[in-house]
Amino acid sequence: MNQQQTRRKRVARTAVVSRTEQLAPSMVRVIFTGEELRQLPELEFTDHYVKLLFPPAGADYRWPFDPDELRETEPAELWPVTRTYTIRSYDPDSNELAIDFVVHGDEGLAGPWAAAAQPGDQLGFYGPGGAYAPDPEVDAHLLVGDEAAIPAIAAALERLAPDARAAVYLEVANATEELPLRETEQITVTWVHRDAEGSDYGVALARTVRAAGLPAGRVQAFVHGNAYLVRDLRRYLFVEQGIERSLASISGYWRTEYTEDRWQSTKGQFVQEMEAAEQAALVS
Repeated sequence: MNQQQTRRKRVARTAVVSRTEQLAPSMVRVIFTGEELRQLPELEFTDHYVKLLFPPAGADYRWPFDPDELRETEPAELWPVTRTYTIRSYDPDSNELAIDFVVHGDEGLAGPWAAAAQPGDQLGFYGPGGAYAPDPEVDAHLLVGDEAAIPAIAAALERLAPDARAAVYLEVANATEELPLRETEQITVTWVHRDAEGSDYGVALARTVRAAGLPAGRVQAFVHGNAYLVRDLRRYLFVEQGIERSLASISGYWRTEYTEDRWQSTKGQFVQEMEAAEQAALVS
């Protein structure tokens, strides 16, 4: 029996739509419930994510289905596809799980599904995964992201201690897309409007972060969103500012003009190229 045959099969759970909420013109929150959500482990991280399972366009099946069986019996173009989304919150008492979806009209797969979701609709999902939570021992937090990172950043802000210091920088299309987030005298939230800047994703945001500089003291950084934003700010933080890599959670959630499948299949090479460029800059 080979390794593939002996590898433990991933188990998908079922989430059932309870209701939806329109948070902003391009952001829809879907509230899920269902008995299988009660099997979720305690969510210790603030960037926990799940991989939602969708039938591709043209498929004649709907959840529930066996993804492995379909990959054996259907042509590749009809295989189920996954889309990765952050868990905004899960309340074990009410057994409700919230996921926020960015919706750009009919573009993509998950966004249109969320916009049209009705109570009783079902999705399968794998997970959760996750690795980041705010470190209470650092002096300050730097939280940076575009729309895709807002759920994780919002969850992180809610986890911070009352006296925590944090500088938050978020990019959205315009002021109508801003969301209410936790702010205090020591937690500042700066919104960058992409349309007003007339720039591509992440360009104005990276420029704003660089201009502001880092918070004083030992800083933990969470920088997620467009791959090009991440590449710019990795260089800024690791090469130019020399922050501790162990205190940084930096990753590209997505890449302009790439589907998630294509991005995931090329992300390793993208990261290797970033790391090589950073190393070259450090020794030059």
